[in-house]
Amino acid sequence: MTFEDWYTTEFYVRQEYIESLEDARTLVPNYPRALINGYDGNNTAPITFVPKRRYRLRIICMSVNNWFKFRIPGHKMTIIEADGVESMPLEVDGLSMGPGQRYSVIVTAHKSDEFNYLYNVTSYSPVLLRDAGFKPLVYTGLVKYRDGAPVKTIPAPSDEHLVWPEETAMQVADKQTRLPADRRIELTVNKFIDKHHVLLNALSSSLYKPVLVPTLYTALSMGDLAKNSSVYGPQTNAYVLKHLEVVEIVINNPIGDDHTFHFHGHNVQVIETGPYGNSSTDNRKPVAHQQSELWPMWRDTVQVRAYGFIRVRFRADNPGVWFLHCHLAIHMYNGLAVVFVEAPDVLQQRQSVPEAMVEMCKRQGILTQGNGAGNQGFDLSGLPPAIYLPS
Repeated sequence: MTFEDWYTTEFYVRQEYIESLEDARTLVPNYPRALINGYDGNNTAPITFVPKRRYRLRIICMSVNNWFKFRIPGHKMTIIEADGVESMPLEVDGLSMGPGQRYSVIVTAHKSDEFNYLYNVTSYSPVLLRDAGFKPLVYTGLVKYRDGAPVKTIPAPSDEHLVWPEETAMQVADKQTRLPADRRIELTVNKFIDKHHVLLNALSSSLYKPVLVPTLYTALSMGDLAKNSSVYGPQTNAYVLKHLEVVEIVINNPIGDDHTFHFHGHNVQVIETGPYGNSSTDNRKPVAHQQSELWPMWRDTVQVRAYGFIRVRFRADNPGVWFLHCHLAIHMYNGLAVVFVEAPDVLQQRQSVPEAMVEMCKRQGILTQGNGAGNQGFDLSGLPPAIYLPS
């Protein structure tokens, strides 16, 4: 099953409009609808169950901004996979999914086809919930055991009384224990409002922005200097990683927005989550402090709750240039990202860019050698100025 938010205006068209405003506070909100399996809300075809059979449901949150919750009242779900990684079985009442997250669950059908049931899908935005004009969208779909069977209504308890998957509660199926960390990188979500009242986001002291030379080309063409993060330009928020070191990443979120962060090039071990910052400023329940189980789960997209933090680890065993970004399209577009340049010395020995790719870049006017500005050494003249957050 796929879940996605659906807007009446394409993202980049909308962003160009926002950036053209003298005062973004005059913006007319554009609230989304939701698609389930590509269909608008309740128009999705039924899920068909045969009594006593076990079903694997693959659930994909393809959303750009909204979160989704999914339940089949009257049926338990057992998680067996997250983001393509097999997990130890974990029984839950439903799934709470941020943009980019994926799960597989096992659902066992009832023994009788006496009744049909309804599944519930709720689409909501942790950001837009503070806007009085936006309400969560609630949809239902049929779980069909038999044509014409009556639908059995199951009373719905509040979310607080249901079991939802926690990042730290899952355990990996191959029983790999915690990696010992060699290095720690601490990142903090920041935001500020510019002079046009447009919200900007950063995962460092500056906003991520593309530079003149793609970072992969700089890593491949700058020789030994590729191990110095300065050559990539401050706009890239680049961190250079050593080959095979175990890197611990801590993402702190002291603001009132939930995020999902997606790691390119790696799955990461989820080690710990907990509170960070002051949640009492907007009357939120504090994030609970939780350590991972014996065999921490590996996944590539993790939730970082408002006023919370997450701690993850991975081994730098995949030389390349890898993006870490918020999976909310608006936040990524506004600069909430960093780049990991992993083992550039090993990368130069093992890989090269195909000539056809180089030619394609040249036809588009994209530089393919040099530092972030296309120059040698640390000369970054020609780059647009980096946008730093106010201290």
